[in-house]
Amino acid sequence: MNRIDSDSEMKRRTFLTGSGLALGTLAASGAVNSLKAEEKPMSFKYCLNMSTIRGQELDAAEEIEVAGKAGYDSIEPWFRKINEYVEKGGKLSDLKKRIDDYGLTVESAIGFAKWVVNDPEERAAGLEEAKRDMDTIAQLGGKRIAAPPAGGNAEDPISLDDAADRYRILLELGDEMGVVPQVEMWGGHPTIGTVEKALYVAIRSGHPKACFLGDVYHTYKGGCSFESILLLGPQALQSYHMNDYPSDPPRETIKDKDRVFPGDGVAPIHQIIRNFKAVGAYPALSLELFNSSYWEMPALECAKVGLEKMKSVVESA
Repeated sequence: MNRIDSDSEMKRRTFLTGSGLALGTLAASGAVNSLKAEEKPMSFKYCLNMSTIRGQELDAAEEIEVAGKAGYDSIEPWFRKINEYVEKGGKLSDLKKRIDDYGLTVESAIGFAKWVVNDPEERAAGLEEAKRDMDTIAQLGGKRIAAPPAGGNAEDPISLDDAADRYRILLELGDEMGVVPQVEMWGGHPTIGTVEKALYVAIRSGHPKACFLGDVYHTYKGGCSFESILLLGPQALQSYHMNDYPSDPPRETIKDKDRVFPGDGVAPIHQIIRNFKAVGAYPALSLELFNSSYWEMPALECAKVGLEKMKSVVESA
């Protein structure tokens, strides 16, 4: 074995040792959670990701109202829509009051800060954007934000070890702001395009609050197995994007717009729910769709149908 091979083998063993410890800890957490579940039954929170009603062109306050009237437990807003509301004279305090009045929580939020890119100046700007996002969502009582690999591309490859180091920096910023960034995979993305790569980044970061934002569609798009959930636990799985996908178009050409309501496609939704329960994880299930045919529905009707379908697949799992 030459020196390069030896170094590679050492890194592999180090990662496997670390991942074994991390996954073992998560599995242990799941076991503890299962014991607690015997005393007090656990349940999923149902969350509305505002992309699902984006096409109805509501403002941030109206979107919250839809979620509340439809009967959701929580919301996952987009920073773009919140920022537009504030730029037009709206106040975050008013949004917070509306959230509280409907008894909602803010489980996560969607932004695209470029925290993972190679260019130092662009990455610094991305961290400043992430800081603003975290401050915004904290004022709304939010707990987490999505941390997708925005800005990464095949022309300027980002190593997973670099991504992990940068994710740790983002997590440390989150410690200061009181908000947890969840590493999110985008199916087929050149940097974090599979579940296993997202988990590597989370584990390799070495931060105790590292966690994974999963997604039914993106798991399929990335060619990954939903059985990976069985390696995780409550710490890793705090929010999860719920949707479904049809058999056509095929995985190679399917796009965000093709997502459908849970239970209306061919995804193994029931097995996904059973896998969550098997490891004692009850993440907020956030309905994230981009289907233009649903945007033709009244927003409240769309939200209600989505909630009914999510509850149906959970209850029948």
